[in-house]
Amino acid sequence: MTFSSPLDNPTPHTPDPQHPATPAQGHPGGQPQGPGFGPPAPQAVFGSPPPPTPQPHTSTLPAWPPQPGNPGGPKKSRGGLVALVAAVALVAGALGGGLGYLAADESDSSSQGGSSTVSTSADPAALNRKPDSVAGIADKALPSVVTIEADGSSGSSTGTGFVYDKEGHILTNNHVVSPAANGGDLSVTFSNGKEYEASVIGHAEGYDVAVIKIDNPGDAKLVPLPLGDSEEVVVGDATIAIGAPFGLSGTVTTGIVSAKDRPVAAGGENGSQPSYMSAIQTDASINPGNSGGPLLDASGRVIGINSAIQPGGSSDPMGGQSGGSIGLGFAIPINQAKWVAATLIESGEPVYAQLGVLRNDEYEGKGAQIAPRDMGNVPAVTPNGPADKAGLKPGDVITKLNDQLIEGGPQLVSEIWTHRPGDEVTVTYKRDGQEHTTTVTLGERKGDNP
Repeated sequence: MTFSSPLDNPTPHTPDPQHPATPAQGHPGGQPQGPGFGPPAPQAVFGSPPPPTPQPHTSTLPAWPPQPGNPGGPKKSRGGLVALVAAVALVAGALGGGLGYLAADESDSSSQGGSSTVSTSADPAALNRKPDSVAGIADKALPSVVTIEADGSSGSSTGTGFVYDKEGHILTNNHVVSPAANGGDLSVTFSNGKEYEASVIGHAEGYDVAVIKIDNPGDAKLVPLPLGDSEEVVVGDATIAIGAPFGLSGTVTTGIVSAKDRPVAAGGENGSQPSYMSAIQTDASINPGNSGGPLLDASGRVIGINSAIQPGGSSDPMGGQSGGSIGLGFAIPINQAKWVAATLIESGEPVYAQLGVLRNDEYEGKGAQIAPRDMGNVPAVTPNGPADKAGLKPGDVITKLNDQLIEGGPQLVSEIWTHRPGDEVTVTYKRDGQEHTTTVTLGERKGDNP
């Protein structure tokens, strides 16, 4: 039986009270670590490491921690939760020079071989785009979107970010800047081509959110993008994504909100903590390099941070495999991200809500089961913790958090993390076949490593 914990005492296959494994399947060598109940695993939309291009990875929702020999493919989650969420990938990067070269070469060929061009005159007024058109929104937003280059001892990546305030703070994903999070080179490049050195102010592995700051803004035009209200988003709303897919900065794509509150888990490789989100799903084209970029609504307000995709397997121009957009992208809701950003700017470290239980990831029924017994020195229910005070016991199966049905352990983590420490939540659970309800006041955990 494999157990893991939701925000406090995670345990891997070999019990380790300090680091529970995350539900990421298919991560080579990855012993994802995480704090508690979480959602299915996707892949993050990273930036672009230099050649050789790293292969994108997928992660599904196996037992937590991953079982030896688990196949790396996506699987359906219980109760109809689509496997695509479990298979979403942190998009690790653009193809760098390879794809850019091919695009440029193809473009140049049009001017060879005696081809000719035709120009037509047009009324300049007719070419003006309305401010609320996609073109008008993109024109206004692009100067506030930056391409981020991170280089450190652990590797390098390219991603996207956007101006958060006039002090030079840039909001992006943790996985975009992680190579330089503990020392390294970090730079941001604006749409006008101007490049500035930057530093990591704070990063949260669990939320996959990071705040960086331009060291010497100088003449940089810092125009913060307006933030929307992700709670008001509904399925069918128009979306606009901006980023640097495959290193192609300033790329704009459009789509709709195709789902809300999609449980997503990703990352967790090489000892890092996995990230969890109750995501906005969109069919706007998102690819490696889009990570950290804004997802805008039809008014040009940021409603999310593009972070993960369900990748398609296709051969890249260099002969390897590269996950591309198949119309399933996931964004961190901006209401959550801006609270995390404010916390990181203030203290430099993340804060997580905590339930205070150890979960059983081998439970096959619907819901998230609290481990029926302690694992080593890790108690199934933390004595005097939030769950204990609310009367929850080992073996209880949590089926609902407030009005949100819980299909499994990973989904519970993403739901818990949409709340803040001190929030009261209604927990519905089953014990001995009988349904009960209790109120839990969520606890607090500071930092990424419990």
